[in-house]
Amino acid sequence: MSNDYLNLSRAQDLKNLKERILYRCFEVLPGTLSLGTLGAAFLLSWLAPATIAIFIIIFDLYWLLRIFYLSLHQIASFKQMKKNLKTDWLEKLKRLQIENWNNIYHLIILPMYREGVEIIKPTLESLAAADYPKNNLLVVLATEERAGEEAQKVAKEIEKEFSKKFFKFLVTIHPQNIPGEVAGKGSNQAWAINQAKEKIISPFKIPSENIIVSGFDIDTRPGPQYFACLTWHYLTAKSPQRASYQPIPVYNNNIWQAPAFSRVISTSGTFWQMMQQERPEQLVTYSAHSMPFKIFEEVGYPSNVVADDSHIFWKSYLAYDGDYRVSPLHYPISMDAVMAKNLWKTAVNQYKQQRRWAWGCTEIPYLLFGFLKNKKIPLREKFRHAFNILEGFWSWATCALVIFFLGWLPLILGGERFNVTLLSYNLPRITSNLMTIAMIGMMVSAIISFLLLPPRPKNYSKLRNLSMVLQWLLLPITLVIFGSLPALDAQIRLILGKRLGFWVTEKVRK
Repeated sequence: MSNDYLNLSRAQDLKNLKERILYRCFEVLPGTLSLGTLGAAFLLSWLAPATIAIFIIIFDLYWLLRIFYLSLHQIASFKQMKKNLKTDWLEKLKRLQIENWNNIYHLIILPMYREGVEIIKPTLESLAAADYPKNNLLVVLATEERAGEEAQKVAKEIEKEFSKKFFKFLVTIHPQNIPGEVAGKGSNQAWAINQAKEKIISPFKIPSENIIVSGFDIDTRPGPQYFACLTWHYLTAKSPQRASYQPIPVYNNNIWQAPAFSRVISTSGTFWQMMQQERPEQLVTYSAHSMPFKIFEEVGYPSNVVADDSHIFWKSYLAYDGDYRVSPLHYPISMDAVMAKNLWKTAVNQYKQQRRWAWGCTEIPYLLFGFLKNKKIPLREKFRHAFNILEGFWSWATCALVIFFLGWLPLILGGERFNVTLLSYNLPRITSNLMTIAMIGMMVSAIISFLLLPPRPKNYSKLRNLSMVLQWLLLPITLVIFGSLPALDAQIRLILGKRLGFWVTEKVRK
């Protein structure tokens, strides 16, 4: 059976009319579910207010139980992460009954656009400080032709300072306007990996099975033991060539400087990834992650999508007939929270970044169509993954709105007949009490976020510590403005067939 479906990015890629219509229906599905939920809530609040009021109470109760469930995972993941940070992974490697463990090479891809030296240099310094043999590190600074001459000057400056600190240091230039590509991180990374194979891996005859590729954002700073931890997990994993390896992104690089709403959003993303590490059956590659080099040879890294981080996992999952997984590392890497030159620009950038991440809803039609084409993946697994991805993007777009706003709709639209009932009287009180109890989850997040903080810079007073706790009062607002709204935006664009390009998040340091 042909596996051309693995390289799809949208319905227009299909030549068969029936298949194109089917794929288009899958593209419309996530937005239809989300908008249908919200629309039904409005309509039923008018036509059947008692029914929707009962639904809202049940939904809030379900969400309360889910918060408790996820909070337990969050606590367990935090404890495991702290344990892994204290572990001497290099010593554990030396104790392994495996010869030549130090033959494992790490190919580190750093896609950059127009970032300055102040952003790139700390990343390279963190790589140079790694507690892993530097002769086993292959670093690629992947630049873009479309970024102009200034970007090349920055790359040359970085190369001059760091080229001697690793086994190999390569600067690549990704050409612009390559047919079929989406300009962005994914296409740049795919080009850089091919260049590394041509100029480093093949000339030095490094075996593919001995190479692990880490695709990092340019602001990513792995901890000293990251590569030792990654190598240990790779060498001790069952079927290591059929797994990606996922660290926990912690947005600590500029956390003290970033505005409160940006801190809340970034830290919420960290906590979600911590929870998912405790549920590896639902874990999908996200942002910075690592994977075997053979995957790039056998599957090929996607250059025609925006959401390349998750797409490479699903592409590999389909290519290997379901025999692919993500292995959690429970080890942090530090990245930047969104921050621009002023508060308004930061808010705009934050929204655009969340919308770009929410554009991962394009994985839904890709996966559903792939499941129809691939007959070897068990039906049970297809249903499980289909439900998880649909429920995830549906929740992202609707849950905050349902919880914080729709509880009042039956009172507003239900009319006088409903408003004189006992249910009408108790609805706001019940939902308010449930959400008050749910604040326990927010308290857990506030405590853990405080424990994750790096040392406070000297130019900030102790009052800044208080703001790091009080910032969580902004959570309801951020969940709507920077959660549901960009998710709905992305899903509506997918319904309308308006393709979203890759938007590069601005990096600013103060």
